[in-house]
Amino acid sequence: MGFPAQRPRRLRQSPAVHRLVSETRLHPADLILPMFVREGAAEPLPIRSMPGVVQHSLDSLEKAAVEAVETGVGGLMLFGVPSTRDAVGSGADDPEGILNVGLRRLRDAVGDDTVVMADLCLDEFTDHGHCGVLDAAGRVDNDATLERYAAMGLAQVEAGAHLLGLSGMMDGQVGHVRAALDAAGHTDTILLAYAAKYASGFFGPFRDAVESALEGDRTAYQQDPGNAVEALREVRLDIAEGADMVMVKPALPYLDIVSAVAAESEVPVSAYQVSGEYAMVEAAAAAGMIDRERVMMESLTAIRRAGAQNILTYYAVEAARALR
Repeated sequence: MGFPAQRPRRLRQSPAVHRLVSETRLHPADLILPMFVREGAAEPLPIRSMPGVVQHSLDSLEKAAVEAVETGVGGLMLFGVPSTRDAVGSGADDPEGILNVGLRRLRDAVGDDTVVMADLCLDEFTDHGHCGVLDAAGRVDNDATLERYAAMGLAQVEAGAHLLGLSGMMDGQVGHVRAALDAAGHTDTILLAYAAKYASGFFGPFRDAVESALEGDRTAYQQDPGNAVEALREVRLDIAEGADMVMVKPALPYLDIVSAVAAESEVPVSAYQVSGEYAMVEAAAAAGMIDRERVMMESLTAIRRAGAQNILTYYAVEAARALR
């Protein structure tokens, strides 16, 4: 047997060498923690399909946020779970609605020590569970929905959000919200566009988390899982409309899209390791099939390696602690 001219294993011989030559590194600031706050909750309420994740009370939200910031996470993305819903999602822009009250509590608790983020979508607040208002035929009315998004965005900024996550996949949503914010003097508000959000089966546990009233699906506005070119078109449109950041959602099943968007985008790229991705790891770990912490870190590294500069993940705090 001839002597190998190349020996790549030299660079794998010890943990110290691995650290020296690592090509992809995670940092706590790369991680964003999604959080849920439930109206009327007196204590944190476990989410059955997402072990370890809870619907917070306002008090537990504040406490968990401070603890998360201490680990160095890059941001907190807040979702509201209202006690009542209606056809137009009135609670979304109500200053006393649970999401806006929660945002005020978050901002009071953490100030500018991290980025306070608000989910800007109507699905948590509508009694039909869709991401917009419906027309007479029961279809989501794109342009009427934009008016609701603008009102929602203004309420969220006034409640203290640094960044708005536009997740509804309505045509023109970035430009419409940007114009409304600028007209009101909120020119510094960051817009994160969920530019490539797929009609995915991986969202199931999230709908438990927000107690979604959805019947049917969202294929009329979220992307077809088989489409890749369309994702790049959506990214270009959102950037042209003023998006400061763009997102791919879900993450692991769409790493090719994350990579393509990262190569195309001139603004930072995010990816969301969604509820179904989290739930699968938890279920497999509970069954003794995988090493939970190892798979947690490997999956986050894969998303970062594909090109995401930051990752929304329910593992944000745990991973940040492991990294530190």
